[in-house]
Amino acid sequence: MEVSTGVPGWKADGDGMCPSRQVLEHVTSRWGVLVLMRLLERSYRFSELRRAVGRVSEKMLTQTLQTLERDGLVHRDAKPVIPPRVDYSLTGLGREAAEQVRGLALWTDRRTAEVEEARRAYDEARAQRPGPRG
Repeated sequence: MEVSTGVPGWKADGDGMCPSRQVLEHVTSRWGVLVLMRLLERSYRFSELRRAVGRVSEKMLTQTLQTLERDGLVHRDAKPVIPPRVDYSLTGLGREAAEQVRGLALWTDRRTAEVEEARRAYDEARAQRPGPRG
């Protein structure tokens, strides 16, 4: 049974993920968000990007960059020099996605205190409810 998500072209039918949901997952993944936000600033070499993003393993950063490159959001520029030099930057599509992610990040930063207060209120109310929790 297909369920409407309210977003044209999206389906929620349990038979797998539609392509737009896959892209959303890639863009909003833990490391995808951080990579996109950093690459909005400028292009980075792999090691620079790893330091800028924070506690990400080499393997996870490699996978994230490959996924974003495959989706057309990141450009990988490998220069044939010794030692090898690889720079990563955003494509036009990637810049557009990163701007959207930045908007969400800015909203999150502005509204975190309100979310934390809502959590406290919810937890307090829930703790006072009698009966099974679920």
